[in-house]
Amino acid sequence: MEESALDLERHDSFHDMWMDLKDNVYSALESPPIPVTYPDGSDVPDETWVDQSQMPLLDSQTYNQLISELPVDMPQKDCILPTSSTVPVTTDHPGDYQLELRFQKSGTTKSVTSTFSEQLNKLFCRLAKTTPVEVLVSREPPQNAILRATAVYKKSEHVAEAVRRCPHHQNKDSSDNKSHLIRVEGSQLAQYFEDPFTKRQSVTVPYEPPQLGSEMTTILLSFMCNSSCMGGMNRRPILTILTLETPEGLVLGRRCFEVRVCACPGRDRKTEEEQANKKESGSKQTQKKRNLAPNTSSLTTPAKKMKSSSSGEDEDKEMIPLYIQGRKKWNLMKRISDGLDLVEKEKKQLLVQEVLPTSGKRLLKKDRSDSD
Repeated sequence: MEESALDLERHDSFHDMWMDLKDNVYSALESPPIPVTYPDGSDVPDETWVDQSQMPLLDSQTYNQLISELPVDMPQKDCILPTSSTVPVTTDHPGDYQLELRFQKSGTTKSVTSTFSEQLNKLFCRLAKTTPVEVLVSREPPQNAILRATAVYKKSEHVAEAVRRCPHHQNKDSSDNKSHLIRVEGSQLAQYFEDPFTKRQSVTVPYEPPQLGSEMTTILLSFMCNSSCMGGMNRRPILTILTLETPEGLVLGRRCFEVRVCACPGRDRKTEEEQANKKESGSKQTQKKRNLAPNTSSLTTPAKKMKSSSSGEDEDKEMIPLYIQGRKKWNLMKRISDGLDLVEKEKKQLLVQEVLPTSGKRLLKKDRSDSD
């Protein structure tokens, strides 16, 4: 009985304590807010405060609806990430928009700053000189489309390495993009990127529709290092990949061409075209000679080893094959061989005539037989 009375007494005291705490909480909520002052000591206007009794309560459905209407963080359209392919594709792909590149026609004189060889699909240009590139598409690409220019090495043993400028030209340059080989001139919207994985660099410029009366868009490219620079390209041939892409980085078309940055583009273009023509003509002549090569099996037989003798008669009878390249030379050598055979035959006839007596003369007595 004493324990139950003690428990009841504790229960009443706890109930009284809880009620007192509840009353204190409600009184604190209903009390006016504590005034707040600015750092300079002035009071904050009362209009900035809202009475809690006037604040509407939100149910779960209204709360979920408001949460769903909050904007989701989307990637910025201006943030264009370069491609992260370790081995970029260098084959042409016009795509659905039939992407084409055209270069201004120029000769091979020494004064030209850039010239393009359609035979070699190769651009020859000077260091840091502007090269106009005309971009042609069959229909207008999506809005905010971009053009990206990327430099890669042509040979397979160097393709994984990123193309960069040599240290000499980098140190002389004070721009923010001094390590980039390719630059876009005449546009303030050009952006330069470097892939964080492959360290490959590229430059982009927004695609602009052709102006009135024109069917193509022109961009200006500059190459900021010579192909022979030590510590840079170091005479390794490079390719320039020009792609048409969406703002999200989807490739719509691709064109590729070789580039040589040199001091005299016209002279180098002429030299390389002549070498290509000689090589092509040489391969054609070799193939033609192979097709026209005569069958010498009927004229000559393989040489057979003859037993050595004291005289040289066996050597004269030995058949030795001789292969001649070209029918004209073969015909000439055949005439010489026939002439030598004819001379040898005439010599044999002269020897026979000297041994035999001439017709109409009597034989000598010693030459007569007993029967005579």
